[in-house]
Amino acid sequence: MTVREDRLASGLRVVTEPMPHLESASVGVWVDAGARHERPEQHGVAHLLEHMAFKGTERRSAQAIAEEIEAVGGQLNAYTGREHTAYYVRTLKDDVPLALDILADILQHSSFDEDELARERDVVIQEIAQANDTPDDIVFDRLQEAAYPEQPIGRSILGTADLVAGHDSHRLKGYLAGHYAAPRMVLAAAGGIDPDDVLARADALFSDLPALCERPPDTTAWSGGDHRESRDIEQAHIVLGFDGVSYHDDAFYAMQVLATVLGGGMSSRLFQEVRERRGLAYSVFSFASSFDDGGLFGVYAGTAPESLGELVPVICDEMAKLAEAVEEEEVLRARAQLKAGLLMSMESSISRIEQLGRQMHIHGRPLDAADIIAKVDAVDAAAVRRACQHLMACSAPAVAAVGPVAGLDSYDKIAARFGTS
Repeated sequence: MTVREDRLASGLRVVTEPMPHLESASVGVWVDAGARHERPEQHGVAHLLEHMAFKGTERRSAQAIAEEIEAVGGQLNAYTGREHTAYYVRTLKDDVPLALDILADILQHSSFDEDELARERDVVIQEIAQANDTPDDIVFDRLQEAAYPEQPIGRSILGTADLVAGHDSHRLKGYLAGHYAAPRMVLAAAGGIDPDDVLARADALFSDLPALCERPPDTTAWSGGDHRESRDIEQAHIVLGFDGVSYHDDAFYAMQVLATVLGGGMSSRLFQEVRERRGLAYSVFSFASSFDDGGLFGVYAGTAPESLGELVPVICDEMAKLAEAVEEEEVLRARAQLKAGLLMSMESSISRIEQLGRQMHIHGRPLDAADIIAKVDAVDAAAVRRACQHLMACSAPAVAAVGPVAGLDSYDKIAARFGTS
């Protein structure tokens, strides 16, 4: 499989990867704009704009968009992240021209009908309510807020009900014009495609994208802190967060391996100690999230309220042990998990366009799988230990807890376990 990268005269980047053995194909557009690029009064606009892209254009109604893609068995979807927004289609290979036409239409000619906007605001407000009713989901938003207070990167992606209710078409169009410009967008296609055909169609279809607009710089600064919500539910949901690393940091791959060793599977330290040996939680895992200029490493667990007093010290102790000693066998196992996940994902066209779109925005180029594997293989026990020591030196961790959390140690007591490495 050969990845090809092209740039149109408009500045739109097109990256393609033929997978001739597939009868299907995936195409998508990744926009270098997300929730962190909103001004305070725009909170939630990026996500609402993504919803409105499906609600009608100058030549297609919302129903027509759905019917056209489903008439050929295709699937059209989108998501909003903190740094990127994506719109993508999976379809049979013969229907790639239709997929490209629909993507170009919704991204350039959305009508923002006021009746549709009023309905979709209500839909998003219901989505916000649903998220708030899901404690093992909303706790991660609370962690982000605690880690980065008063910063765009710390705000939720969905926005608040009050702000979303006030977003009008003028505000959506302003955000669109300020961020959805050709040089900030990547069109990715993979599967049963002809790269020359995709490129020619992209050149013809994406001709109405606005010129690039300057936007003020936005930097991320770790703060850390504590957020607790007492709720009368069965389980307490807690996440401990630490100042991580960006995509561009030399320790990026070491953090990924560390997350796998600590809490990335059934053989991980946290799963074995917290669940298998002590029975303190049904779900426990760690994760390493990165941004363009920072990162967040976290450990999540859901537990009975009477187990909170034992659970958090066990998590902290396991991290402290890992900062002191890591077995090479653990590292080999974690590296194998990461490499297998990468290689398996490359067999899916939808996973490939996700990887290609994000890589183009983050690194400015598609990454070769062999290079990624080499970097994963270069992570040894010493690198994992150093990565964990970096986390243990975080004197201001972020703590988020939702549920019956009265038994949770004070923030000062939890923080005292760190900042000493």
